[in-house]
Amino acid sequence: MSTETGTVAGSESSRIHNIGYRSYDGRRLGRGYARRSLYSQSLRGAFGLGRSAKSKVLPMLLFGVMCMIAAIIVAVSINVPSATKLLMDYTSFAIYLQAVIGLFLAAQAPQSVSRDLRFKSVPLYFSRPIERVDYVVAKLAAMASALFVLTGTPLVILYAGALLGKFDFADQTEGFVQGMISVALLSVLFSALGLVMAALTPRRGFGVAAVIAVLTITYGAVSTVQAIAWQTGSGGAIEWLGLFSPITLIDGVQTAFLGADSAFPGGEGPGAGAGVVYLIVVLALVVGSYAVLMRRYRRVGL
Repeated sequence: MSTETGTVAGSESSRIHNIGYRSYDGRRLGRGYARRSLYSQSLRGAFGLGRSAKSKVLPMLLFGVMCMIAAIIVAVSINVPSATKLLMDYTSFAIYLQAVIGLFLAAQAPQSVSRDLRFKSVPLYFSRPIERVDYVVAKLAAMASALFVLTGTPLVILYAGALLGKFDFADQTEGFVQGMISVALLSVLFSALGLVMAALTPRRGFGVAAVIAVLTITYGAVSTVQAIAWQTGSGGAIEWLGLFSPITLIDGVQTAFLGADSAFPGGEGPGAGAGVVYLIVVLALVVGSYAVLMRRYRRVGL
């Protein structure tokens, strides 16, 4: 009797409600569309687009600073009567403004990946038709693209100003191409290192500090030791010390292969032989960073 009563009570308390859900019969866009969407949203987010007004202030301010400095260089170069070229080489622009680039990366790399870790939304990405490699590649490509826009746009301003100033076309075009190759390599290296540092912790503040430490503190330490080596007559060690900082790695590669003037003490960068070592280290850091990110998201994606 109690069983029958329980069954009746259970039946009376159970209801099936139709809340309007229905199956999707449209075209499935698949992994490629999801990967492109993640890339475009991450790229837009790096400049605060699609986010709050407060999120746009810092990236747009830094972008404006880069462009404004390029415009000032053009204006001064054109108005110097004896000038036959720009007052700053295309390959030197990013080296001298590496602090601005580092600040942009320190602010935006944690924003790109730390929030997904903090709010534990990474497994939601992988529940869609997207895999771990898609997520990592999209984030790396978006950050590298954002850095390339940040560093490449001022070079376009320099080039356009140089042509308007009627400087030698062939010389300026060669320098412009060399500069774009240099900032493309810088963008890939910096974005790989920055995302690794940011992905190690879900706390954005720690990610910002880690990125600054990798880019700025290493550059300061290497530059100081290089200056000491120059002053003490140990000039041969300068080119090898440059292997221990991301920005000096880029300086060494472009000095060895792009004909750039080195910012090392004494202006003597690595030759072709040492330049090969620099290039191998850069590629190893990029590949190693990719491997670390893949391993990191293998764990958090479960």
